[in-house]
Amino acid sequence: MIAIRDYSPQWPGEFEEIRARLRDVLGPLALRVDHIGSTSVPGLGAKDVIDVQITVAALAAGVRERLVAAGYEHCAAVSHDHVPDGEDPDLALWSKLLFNEPKGQRRANIHVRMDGNPNQRYPLLFRDYLRAHPNSARSIERIKRELAKHHADDVGAYYDIKDPVYDLIWDAAKEWAERTGWTA
Repeated sequence: MIAIRDYSPQWPGEFEEIRARLRDVLGPLALRVDHIGSTSVPGLGAKDVIDVQITVAALAAGVRERLVAAGYEHCAAVSHDHVPDGEDPDLALWSKLLFNEPKGQRRANIHVRMDGNPNQRYPLLFRDYLRAHPNSARSIERIKRELAKHHADDVGAYYDIKDPVYDLIWDAAKEWAERTGWTA
């Protein structure tokens, strides 16, 4: 069931605990470990799930094996991200590995993406754009709350609507990044 809750000031600290565990598991295979998604935007209501992005040089190279050995659940059915309209549709550019937390740990989605791919840049730019544009963040929250109200038990419908809405922000965020010189 999808439920949007008010922002929790505990989310950044919970992310830091997750980041430390992931760094221990992956060592130098993890080029970056970033807090992404709505829980990474101060003041933004979200599902109570910490989203984490691990940036790697390659999706192979033992990353999956190390995470599985550490108890992370690999979500093999998810192998790439939604491709926003107007972006290069080559699925290799949008490929990823997705994991959930080990049993008994804080609920988290762990996204593993390749350095330099557009899907690696997307969540970082999206996060930073919403941090810099609180009115857009509030609009996103309102949309997510309405979607959860009407589609709480239909995850497919929730994302079928949410993804194109986020694509609108993606276009604005790319323009903002170019104008401001933003880098991840």
